[in-house]
Amino acid sequence: MKNLIPSAYSYLDSRFKLTELAQFAKKKKVPEHKHSFWYYFGGICLFLFVIQVLTGIMLLLYYSPSIDSAHESIEYIMSQVKFGWLIRSVHSWTANILIGAIFIHMFSSFFLKAYRPPRELTWITGFFLLLIFLFFGFSGYLLPWNELSFFATRVGTDIAGTIPLIGKPIKTFILGGPEVSGATIARFFWLHVAVLPLFTVLLLGAHVLLVQILGMSKPVGLPESQVKEVPFFPNFILKDSLGWMIILALIGVLCVFFPWEVGQKADPFAATPMGIKPEWYFTFMFTTLKIIPSHILFIEGEILAIFGFMIGGLFWMLVPLIDRNAAKEKRSPVFSFIGLIVLLYIIVMTALIYLLPGL
Repeated sequence: MKNLIPSAYSYLDSRFKLTELAQFAKKKKVPEHKHSFWYYFGGICLFLFVIQVLTGIMLLLYYSPSIDSAHESIEYIMSQVKFGWLIRSVHSWTANILIGAIFIHMFSSFFLKAYRPPRELTWITGFFLLLIFLFFGFSGYLLPWNELSFFATRVGTDIAGTIPLIGKPIKTFILGGPEVSGATIARFFWLHVAVLPLFTVLLLGAHVLLVQILGMSKPVGLPESQVKEVPFFPNFILKDSLGWMIILALIGVLCVFFPWEVGQKADPFAATPMGIKPEWYFTFMFTTLKIIPSHILFIEGEILAIFGFMIGGLFWMLVPLIDRNAAKEKRSPVFSFIGLIVLLYIIVMTALIYLLPGL
């Protein structure tokens, strides 16, 4: 028994180079300064994603992706499966917190100019990861097949269908037909548990690898005297893990006091209830589409807004190539101002839908 652990370690070390990895971790340094707090959100996002994977696998054991049994399987998980209510609540709350953490991570990276060369690809892979997790949220929202998710999905896909030329084919492809149906829930299920996870693993692997190779960026304009380097292990990883434990405690409190609801089963033939809205991370777009005039000059308001979101997203993805001041290690107040406007716009438009329910 005494020789078992050393022998096992020696076996694994010869194949996975554990000693070399440990030496790399000890030598790896992380910049520490007054803005270092924002670094930890990257690790929090990764931690929350792991929770999503583990709880998602457990939910798969009981979930049935069909219109006849999807809602019933969720009810069974919540009421009959031991700790099923907790697993589903953890999965749902974690999904929302994860998207919130990704937004925080993205905006903090933007304002700290972490996208500047040679980290352009780190920013671009992070941008696509945000899009993927928004698709995760959209596809997973329908799976309980309750009234709220059904009609919110119908509203969301109707908006996508307004895109000129390609809107209707995209809507038909997403739904598996002209309307939300059994084909839709099957497509969303496989998108949620197979297609999106595959792309996530590939992009997340590339993103983490780029961070490890290039390291964490130092804010533009911060004097070297205010920056020191600390070991990644154990200094940084211990603080990172403390953040994970705080987030885990928060999720636990939310799940105990606010367990995720099952809702009423969707009735495709019922009228759309008043006050239907998407999840909070889509509401800034939803609010924009509700308040924009029906026509601006000769263009439909909805179409103009959708094109605006598409152009804005393209600009946001390509900002490392556009912001030449950051590339020269100079402050770029114009881009900082643009980022502030975008952040305020998202916050205000999100808040309006909750402060003015009749909007």
